[in-house]
Amino acid sequence: MSLRLITTASPWLILACLAAGALYAWLLYSKKAPWPKSLNYGLAALRFVVVSILCFLLMGPLIRYVSNTTVPPTIVFALDNSQSVALFSDSAALQATQQQLQQVRERLEEQGYRTAIQTLGEEQQESINNVTYGFETTNLSQLLTRVQDKYVGQNLAGVVLLSDGIVNQGMSPTYSNYGYTLYPVAVGDTVPKKDVLLASLRYNKVNYSGSRFPLEVEVQQEGFGGRTANVILQENGKTIASKKVLFRDNQPVQQVPFQVLASGLGKRHYVVQVAPLEGEFTTLNNTKHAYIDVVKGKIKVLIAAAAPHPDIKAIRSAIESNENYETTLFIPSVNELKQQDYDVAVLHQLPGRMAGAEPALNLVRQKNLPALYILGPQSDLPNFNRLNIGINLISSGQTDEVTAVPNSSFSNFQLPENAAERLQEYPPARVPFGDVRLSPNTEVILYQQVGRVRTNKPLLTVQTSDNKRNAVLLASGTWQWRLQEAANHEQPQVYNQLITNLVQLLNAPRNKKRLNVYPTQTEYTSSDEIRFNAEAYNEALEPIYGQNITLKITGEDEQTRNFTFANGENQSGVNIGTLPGGRYTYTATASINRQQQKDEGEFVVEELQLEALNAVADHNLLFQLASNSGSRLYYPQQLQQLEQDILQADHKNVIYSKEELSDLVDMKWLFFLLLGLVIVEWFVRKYNGSY
Repeated sequence: MSLRLITTASPWLILACLAAGALYAWLLYSKKAPWPKSLNYGLAALRFVVVSILCFLLMGPLIRYVSNTTVPPTIVFALDNSQSVALFSDSAALQATQQQLQQVRERLEEQGYRTAIQTLGEEQQESINNVTYGFETTNLSQLLTRVQDKYVGQNLAGVVLLSDGIVNQGMSPTYSNYGYTLYPVAVGDTVPKKDVLLASLRYNKVNYSGSRFPLEVEVQQEGFGGRTANVILQENGKTIASKKVLFRDNQPVQQVPFQVLASGLGKRHYVVQVAPLEGEFTTLNNTKHAYIDVVKGKIKVLIAAAAPHPDIKAIRSAIESNENYETTLFIPSVNELKQQDYDVAVLHQLPGRMAGAEPALNLVRQKNLPALYILGPQSDLPNFNRLNIGINLISSGQTDEVTAVPNSSFSNFQLPENAAERLQEYPPARVPFGDVRLSPNTEVILYQQVGRVRTNKPLLTVQTSDNKRNAVLLASGTWQWRLQEAANHEQPQVYNQLITNLVQLLNAPRNKKRLNVYPTQTEYTSSDEIRFNAEAYNEALEPIYGQNITLKITGEDEQTRNFTFANGENQSGVNIGTLPGGRYTYTATASINRQQQKDEGEFVVEELQLEALNAVADHNLLFQLASNSGSRLYYPQQLQQLEQDILQADHKNVIYSKEELSDLVDMKWLFFLLLGLVIVEWFVRKYNGSY
């Protein structure tokens, strides 16, 4: 460490500071004093020192500290502790390799090196001998990047990578430059094994109940040309389909298609298995799992109008932009009303002044369908007001031209971030001018803007009453909105999402549950930690916190796991850890204001099985990594050579310098020094009869 005093002014001014101190001491102590001359000289010296230092501090002096830290070279032992290393390596040979690597590590430490252990996970290991191989995926790029980031500024000399070279997640590490020497140690076997494996499954994760969906199985084989295998599809332990596949020598990969009936509703779990063949190296990769969500058929939307209008085409196109919706059009002068089980109705200018559309209105009343009412010049406002759908409009027949402004406090669904800007680009639409009154259970989605003036009048509203919802759009001519947005931005994203979100909101029953417990995801992998959140409400459906909740989770094996936790404002929820693959149901209960509340649902955990897919080590990847860093590839029997190469590289200690600047005037010891000198001078003068 070095210490240096520097100033912001010319050093020649120090002479002026000394001169000022000397002058001050001479003026004060040149007169005859009542104490001895030697004491007078001492007091003058004290005053000289104090005044000189005070003048010097006016120059803004700085103290410069320079500290040096010597950091020895660091060697990190990065271990690929994935399942494939243990599955496809000789266990005794792998254990011996670990022991030899630990010995190499200890000898490097004796030579002055720092060492550390890094695995695929975040856990810390004290010894290489303690590392176990259970990680379900291999991401070597992430492992090597983590080492690079963790040891910045710590004189990282090199990384010894123990791996079989099999990568099944992340990017290939050969495309990155890590900035340190890499010493790969190759384990595993590069000789292809006689094996049959299920490489992948292709299927739609969401399917409609009662329909058949394709499930395509990709089967790979090595060494079984001319043999026949049986591919079995199971659900709930029962075989629902099977197919024979003839392996060909010149075709290592073959596709086996199934057509599966999606029965029931909710999560479904299918197991695909290739019956083991005699002579297979392993059967761990003969099975894969498929998880699908079976939902009700498409949402059916009735679009009814008294007469043709461009709005109908725009709204119909917006609704059908979502593949889960299908529309049926009814116009009295064009077609007859189809009697179907509709989910939502869109009524354009109905009730209207023209006759013929009564069947659609009667269907909505009889089926109690949620509906979107669109007002226009042909609307019968008195009859509309009698529907009691959340809005009452009194108009003399005059109209206004308005644009749309979103209500920022509406939270039942979210529009895209650019919605406000695009809505301002829409051409004005005509709305009835008059007095608009909303019922208490009606929310505003869009407000009217006249010119540049934003008003409190609603343009689009939604009413929630019991379990039925209704919406009202006061504007006609909104077909121009969709056309304008498509012309300006290629896709009418905001218009389409506004209409589809509105239809979805109308179709969803009002959630009156006072306990809402749900997993943060509907699908997990077997390596993911599963977290549940919880919401609780009082009788007024206001959120409350601190409720004790019991969560029961049941798997396909009927094994039940119980958890208890309390809901909080920060949605901390509960972390239940990892679960094996399968379909799970859950039930949550809580006592809210002495009333028992219950919620239930389901989720799936997908078994990855990535590590069992490839039994052939990829030593070419490890060789490329070594070449990229100027090193070579090592095998377990060459660990002594690895140690010699590291030592011969003669990695040097690195000295890191740290410089700090601080104002001299900020140092407390200097203040107390000056104060002490002043006190001593004052005491001596008073003691010896100063006046």
